[in-house]
Amino acid sequence: MFPRVLGAFLLSSLLLGACAGVPRRGAPVGPDASAIVPGFPADIRWIASTRHDVELRSPVLLRQVQRAADGGPVNVLVLSGGGAGGAFGAGALVGLSRRGTRPDFQIVTGVSAGALIAPLAFLGQDWDLQLAEAFSGAPTQHLMHARWLGALFGDSVYRGEPLAQLVDRYVTDELLRAVARESQKGRLLVVATTDLDSEQTVFWNLGLIAEQGGAKAKRLFRDVLIASASIPGVFPPVMIHVEQGGKTFEEMHVDGSAMASLFFIPDVAAILPNPLEPLRDGHLYLLINGPLRTAEATTRDQTFSILKRSAVAALQGGTRAAIEIAYAEAQRHRMSIAVTDIPDVYPFGGALEFDMSKMRALFDYGEHCALVDELWSTPIDALDQPPIPAEPARPQAVQCAGAELETPPLESASIPSNLPEPIGLTTYTRSHGDASGGELPLATLSKEAVSPPSDERSQHLAQRDIEPRAR
Repeated sequence: MFPRVLGAFLLSSLLLGACAGVPRRGAPVGPDASAIVPGFPADIRWIASTRHDVELRSPVLLRQVQRAADGGPVNVLVLSGGGAGGAFGAGALVGLSRRGTRPDFQIVTGVSAGALIAPLAFLGQDWDLQLAEAFSGAPTQHLMHARWLGALFGDSVYRGEPLAQLVDRYVTDELLRAVARESQKGRLLVVATTDLDSEQTVFWNLGLIAEQGGAKAKRLFRDVLIASASIPGVFPPVMIHVEQGGKTFEEMHVDGSAMASLFFIPDVAAILPNPLEPLRDGHLYLLINGPLRTAEATTRDQTFSILKRSAVAALQGGTRAAIEIAYAEAQRHRMSIAVTDIPDVYPFGGALEFDMSKMRALFDYGEHCALVDELWSTPIDALDQPPIPAEPARPQAVQCAGAELETPPLESASIPSNLPEPIGLTTYTRSHGDASGGELPLATLSKEAVSPPSDERSQHLAQRDIEPRAR
């Protein structure tokens, strides 16, 4: 699937230079912050590319988050891009709910597929049914509707309607009201898009958008989510109308991963003195919806192969760099940090492989890792990995990210016996090297309430110095 898509994209890119596109309004010029979305407060979005932006907005937002934490540590969930890999993150969150170890997150950020997960993750386990339905394969299997003439004379290889319909299915009035209620408590839901005209990452406060209420807020909320997941050239960009100096302009927004595959803080904040002081002693969770590297292989001496390999390397390198920045910031502010990703040896077909059975298997795998308390690893363990075998393992034989971590003293690494009854069961066979485990019941979903979340696992990870392991 991915080679065909990339080939079509490259072909269309070469030909589009000679073809006339659809006319559009011009983009705003001058300082980006001076353009506003009409009918909304200016604070619904920011660029945060300068020291002034960060120092102006951070204190207000962080005081808001501290209020939501009610004197306790602040929990931050960072959701990366990954396309079909979002099934892993959705399954992991559902598994954490069922095990009773899903924290209450005061801050949730998302990019691309992570942006689509973010509102449901933000609303907690009461929305796990919708989260499981959205990412278990069925609603996404019809996303890839090619339009070859559109690729040559339009703005993308694939139609945008299926993605818009998927977002519309879950961005309901009920969801917006729920997000608005949580935002009013001080919690923060932020997703990123890429403004191609200014080549800047734009951060959108979805909670504040939801608080505005009405059809206009719902439209902008869904447009931002669609834009954040619209891979350039693969899906159409989203035009967002803005005003500047009394005139109307259009901004072209695409996948947030074009600039940042995940974000904890704006890049400029990493070089400023103590911009995150209110987050001190908090807990940071990075949920990576993809692998951090691919198998070593001989690259063909052909244009397509070189471009494909280079694009994948750039994306994965950007993700690893973002993890390193987040790790450094967490250390600077004494935050614990836990990371999970799709293991490199898992047979992941790529961001555009929306095959229902494969997404279901990936969802089940993420849920399984959470249920057996082997979801989280450390940044060092995630990043410091040896070369991986060229042949990927079967899904049932792949170790979870935290499979070889020492068990915390107050928790068991087996599935608890008191889990609520699931809706449907599959079986999952685990294998660790030469020692194969038996078949474990893998719960796919539960409507019942579980015990209050615990942060003991992430605290344990932050305190350990773990040797790198092969996955």
